[in-house]
Amino acid sequence: MTKKTYINGVGCISTQKTFDTVFLEEANVNHDENVLAIVTPAYKEYISPAASRRMAKGVKNGIVASTLAMKDANVENVDAIITGTGLGCIEDSEKFLKSILDNKEEFLTPTSFIQSTHNTVGAQIALLQQCKGYNFTYVNGAVSFESALIDAKMQIEEDEANSILVGGVDENGDYTTALFKLNGRIKADNTAPYDVLTSKTSGAVYGEGASFFVLENEKKDNTYAELLDVAIVNTLEVNEVETEIKSFLKSNHLEISDIDALVLGFDGNVDFENYYRNLAENAFAQTPVLYYKHLSGEYDTASAFAFWMASKILKTQEVPEIVKVNSVTKPAYNTILLYNQLSGKNHSFTLLSK
Repeated sequence: MTKKTYINGVGCISTQKTFDTVFLEEANVNHDENVLAIVTPAYKEYISPAASRRMAKGVKNGIVASTLAMKDANVENVDAIITGTGLGCIEDSEKFLKSILDNKEEFLTPTSFIQSTHNTVGAQIALLQQCKGYNFTYVNGAVSFESALIDAKMQIEEDEANSILVGGVDENGDYTTALFKLNGRIKADNTAPYDVLTSKTSGAVYGEGASFFVLENEKKDNTYAELLDVAIVNTLEVNEVETEIKSFLKSNHLEISDIDALVLGFDGNVDFENYYRNLAENAFAQTPVLYYKHLSGEYDTASAFAFWMASKILKTQEVPEIVKVNSVTKPAYNTILLYNQLSGKNHSFTLLSK
């Protein structure tokens, strides 16, 4: 009998206050910024100031989010740490590249290069916890977090691990952000209001964040949800998504009518909005449809924020007004489907149940 995978602890550091507060109670939608910055936790409560000074933003947020998740799950240690990240610690990469240019390739200190590799976050968490188990980082664009989930789920099913810390982390760097504005990935400056659902322009409202989860093979009193399934498809046409979702649900013995909420990755980019709008207006017109990137911003592992949100909804049975796309409601939320894609590629489908 393959073991089931339960979400037993969550920790989320995002562009909203998602710690020390009721579920999205203090969230607000920013219409004036095209790049959202993290709401900073008090790092000194989690990391010694001496260590903190040398750490990249993503590492610090990852440490705090993972500490929150483990505290939430009441676990002292885990068997494995699996991280997903799109750009890694991009700020330190920028620092290193800038110093190459500024110093004409001489007298370089390797520190910011060493600290900018994508697997720094997982490594630092392991060092702090003295976790000598499996430690892996997936860098797969917009499905980096889902790749980590699939790995964790397989390990739990095959009984290779009982308790796994899984997370998605990305940070903003000034230079990279400027490049993303140039190539149109981020909405142009001075074109506010930056609305995500009613946008008529291309490019996304960008963000950053770190969300971590403790996945375990047993159900506890504090369990949020069960992770039923995750699927990744690299390329799909707009008209293929619904068929893909139906066969994904069918493989889990479900139909569209069994889904109590659909969480979509609307990010304000008008060029790829139809991937979501098609579903919301047709196949899922009778389903509560939710969105989240107006709160979290768009980034490679933004879907980890959606995973956090869905876990919270299943546990609290409440859907905050601020995340509703339509006005459909359900008496109970038992099964939630998450669908995300970035620029028409890297489609992911994640299924959670109470």
